[in-house]
Amino acid sequence: MSAANADGRSPSAALRTIEILSSFSKSIEAGDPHQSDNSISELVEFLDTISAAAASEPDNEDAKHNAFEVLSEIYGYLCSPSLDQTVIDMLAFELPTAVSKFAGVSDRCLETANCVIDRFIAMCSPRDMLPILCEALSKTTKASTCIVPLLSGLSKVILSIQRHHFEQVKEAVPIIVKVLKVVSWESNDEETEVESLFDTAVGIANSINGVSTKLEGRSKEKLCALLGLYVLQSMALVSMSLNHKSSSCHRLVSQFSRFFPYCSLSYLGLITGSDVEKMTTIVVGECTEDENDYMSCLTYVKHGASLSVVWGHISDEVAQAAEEDLTAVKDELRSNQMRRWQTVGMLKHIYSFVNLPWDLKKHAIDLLLCITDGNISQKCDDEHTDLSSHIPSLFAALQAIKMVIIYAPDTVLRKLAFDAFKRVLADIPTSQRFDILTALITNTDSSSMIAILLDLIRGEMHMENRKRLSMRNDEVQQTENEECPKMLFWNATVLELVELVLRPPKGGPPSLTEYNDAVHSALNLYRFVLITELTGKTNYTEVLSKNNLQKAYNEWLLPLRTLVTGIMAENRKDSVQLGDDTVCTLNPLELVLYRCIELVEEKLKQST
Repeated sequence: MSAANADGRSPSAALRTIEILSSFSKSIEAGDPHQSDNSISELVEFLDTISAAAASEPDNEDAKHNAFEVLSEIYGYLCSPSLDQTVIDMLAFELPTAVSKFAGVSDRCLETANCVIDRFIAMCSPRDMLPILCEALSKTTKASTCIVPLLSGLSKVILSIQRHHFEQVKEAVPIIVKVLKVVSWESNDEETEVESLFDTAVGIANSINGVSTKLEGRSKEKLCALLGLYVLQSMALVSMSLNHKSSSCHRLVSQFSRFFPYCSLSYLGLITGSDVEKMTTIVVGECTEDENDYMSCLTYVKHGASLSVVWGHISDEVAQAAEEDLTAVKDELRSNQMRRWQTVGMLKHIYSFVNLPWDLKKHAIDLLLCITDGNISQKCDDEHTDLSSHIPSLFAALQAIKMVIIYAPDTVLRKLAFDAFKRVLADIPTSQRFDILTALITNTDSSSMIAILLDLIRGEMHMENRKRLSMRNDEVQQTENEECPKMLFWNATVLELVELVLRPPKGGPPSLTEYNDAVHSALNLYRFVLITELTGKTNYTEVLSKNNLQKAYNEWLLPLRTLVTGIMAENRKDSVQLGDDTVCTLNPLELVLYRCIELVEEKLKQST
């Protein structure tokens, strides 16, 4: 083995490749496994050096040429008719990973890398190549160009599998989606390269579908279910990775949507979650432990299911690709409250998806507004509606919409989200609505959001009171309804919510001016309850009991007055704009506070 040419220069990359391959062939012929292993390690190390050099200097034509020559020599060696199958099998375990690293060097290198991997696929057993390519995928860098040859190879291997199709594909899918996820989240590649990656992901889906068409019965059902989960996961990643307004994104989403009919997926089943549950059960069985273990790699399936319908809402072309009539789906959701609740529960995955563009969340909000608009089905009778199984999901959905209201950068989106929030609340029976609002308040840190939620409670209380007065004053209706309507919002918990803001659990008065909005709203709620109970000569909330009046006066109102008075006095001395702004901000709060104090003092005097 020569170390240098006659002129003293190091041998060319192609020559060095030939030398290593020649040494490898001789060690195989001599039956020297130790030397053959060393030769393979030497070859892989050399290939890594060449690919790294070319990648680090993208404008270096000599480096690109060296990379292409090395790959060409590898491919020529593998195509030798005299090559023993043992040699092919040994190289197949190491070279796919090494040659895939050349894919980003140039188009010629990408083409040759594909040819090398295709040669292994043609010469080796699909049963061997599937785990080999999967292992190569798990070792690749985050660059999407390096992953494309391996994914393309996998799509061909899947079509070549002869037995145990579901079991083998099931092993490969977690590795594939993990790589797609890493590239989607962390890659700095240009959009065209990411688009190419997802084109190969569509190719994987085509291959799985191609195999399923050859199967029958339970085997086909299981593979179709696995394909459905893979497609939904991929749709979520596409939505996250590419500009949703770009033609490439619409094209990819449409291509993935075309698999829905083959997988027996419908927009109604996807948006309510029933299709996801069905596919998950088919793929992983009834065992909860196995389900959680396998589905941990498919974390965005529900996101993809919801997004698939949102995409149909955005684009008629996408809905047509899925062979769906979205108008009929929306009509069904408007007329079926249970399915509407299920839909709200599924859409929460979009609203809470941090990596998803705000515009897509806006379309998801718009879809929710569509299905809660107009003549939706009448609410079920509070006495007979079993909402217990839906409460956690509805609460989580409201929490997710709440985050859109708080953090959306667009004023229009925040307003739309608030409208959707109110409609979801209105769709929940009154008997559960108060508990959900209470839970939302206790699980919120935002002062402005707490203020909004307290105002919603005040609005509900106002409507209940008006209804009660209307029924009491209507003699005809009163005779038909012997019992007064239930005052579900008029209970002592309202005072607990007021106390939560005016006297926080950590003790002392609330922090001003950080919690101005919440404090102002809490005072308004307390004043409203106090005046209404006084006027109506009722005490549903026990606000007029002497103990509660004394507690509010001593523990809520007076400490707050001391705090507000001190802040106002301090800032009036301050001549800068900040001081004036603080005074202006606290003025409305101060007015409500003093009115509450006056009302409480008057009532306490009457009770003495």
